[in-house]
This record gives sequence, C-alpha cells and structure tokens, in this order.
Amino acid sequence: MATMMINDVELYYELTGESGEVLTILNGIMMSSESWTEVKKDYINAGYRVLTMDFRDQGNSGSSSITYKIEQHAEDLKALLDCLNIKTTHILGISYGGQVGMIFAIKYKEHVKKLILANTSSRLSNFLKGIGEAWDEAAKLNDGERFFRIAMPLIYSDIFYETHYDWLKERERSFKGILTKPWFERYLRLSSSHGNYNIEEEIHKIEAPTLVIGGDRDIVTPYEETLKIYKKINNAAFVMIPECGHASCYEKPQEFNIQVLGFLSIKRSKEEGRI
Repeated sequence: MATMMINDVELYYELTGESGEVLTILNGIMMSSESWTEVKKDYINAGYRVLTMDFRDQGNSGSSSITYKIEQHAEDLKALLDCLNIKTTHILGISYGGQVGMIFAIKYKEHVKKLILANTSSRLSNFLKGIGEAWDEAAKLNDGERFFRIAMPLIYSDIFYETHYDWLKERERSFKGILTKPWFERYLRLSSSHGNYNIEEEIHKIEAPTLVIGGDRDIVTPYEETLKIYKKINNAAFVMIPECGHASCYEKPQEFNIQVLGFLSIKRSKEEGRI
C-alpha cells in the first residue's frame, strides 16, 4: 500500500505477492483498489504479483487539478509501471478499467503480456451515454443512499437482486455515510473524461492474447458490445458468464476467477512449451 506522484497527481497503488508475473487490475468507475481485496487472493495464491491502482479522482488517489480524457489513465499507468520497474504485465480491466486497458494495449503493446476485458465496451453507445447521464444526475444529489438506489439496479442482474436483496439494501444504507460531496465531485470529473470515447476502429491493433468476458444479463455493456471487441481482436477468446450482470467479479467471483486464471495459465503454458 503506497502512493507515488505520477504526472502531477498522487496515485494510490498496492503491489501484493512475493514473486511471479505481474497482473495489473484496472477499476470500474465506481470502484477502488479496496474493491479487489477478496477477488485478488486467488491470483496471489496462483503465483501472481497483483498490482491495483486507483485512477486520479478515484479511491485513495489524489484529485486532478486539470480536466483530462480517459487516455490520461493509460499514461498514468505507464508512468507507474516505469517507476516500479515493471517491464511487462498482464492487464485485467473491468468496465471503465477495460476501456483504459484497451487504450494502454494499443499504445504500449510491448508492455502487455495478456489482456482480460470484463464487461466493457469499445465505444459509448447512445444507450450507454444515457446511463452515464443518469448516473451524473444522481451524483449531483450528493446523497450516497439515493445514488446507490438509482445506479445499482443497472449494475447488478435481476437474479442477483432476487437472491441478495437484503444485502443490497444494507449496502444502500451504508453508502449514505461513505459517499461524500468530495467523492461525488471527483466522480463527475472521472465520468466527464469519457468525452466522445470510441476506439472501435483501433482495437484491431491490440496484439496481446485477449480474453473478453461478458454477462448474459449485463444491461450496461450488453452481449453485442462485448462481442464486437472479441471479433476485432485477432488473438482473442470470448466467455459469457450466465445469470450475471455488469458486476461479474462481484456476482460470480468464483466463475470469474476460474476464467481469468484459466486463460492466463493456458497462455503461459504455451509460451513455456508445455502445450
């Protein structure tokens, strides 16, 4: 757990694990490094060093004094990797983090060993723009409980709501104190970084072996959007997690980690000549 001054912003990161290849995890827009505390244990136990980071205006990282585009996070990641002397890394990005991961893999392909893209998109569809605008309006209420109540039904699947309703309502109440006015101000800056995000015509440049993960009940980044990514990357595989919404790493953590570790293991074995 540490911070480092990167491109004029203090970025928070955690590098966990004794040795092994580095797996860098990139957050969704409402997440932080803390979101991966339980999920990453499986990766560490499998022999990976896990690097998590909070984007500028997110989690324990500092706030940006300037407006920026989503591409800035790729530059921040490159600078952080350089400072940590990490030459190559696997990248796992979910949602907003998957978008950053693709941008990084296009520009800094020599630094990416494998790329895993979960519940993400290569463009802002009109529907996704509408969701983003709704979340922005909810954020302007400066009320964590109401924000959770408005945003979460789009993130979690209907099945998860049926089986975890009491837990979700408890989380909703807890967000009243967790999400403060500064959090919402930072969230809105982060959200505005999307701009007119569209890399559909560039993702074919990704050379790293890639796994695309979708959820069959994901409303935010539906099947058609994840399938577009898979079809445009030459060295790609595609997995759909059943009965799962946008928050696949939360809703189905075991299935999610099996897919991530299986993909990394198979590719690694091929490189080492065992398959």
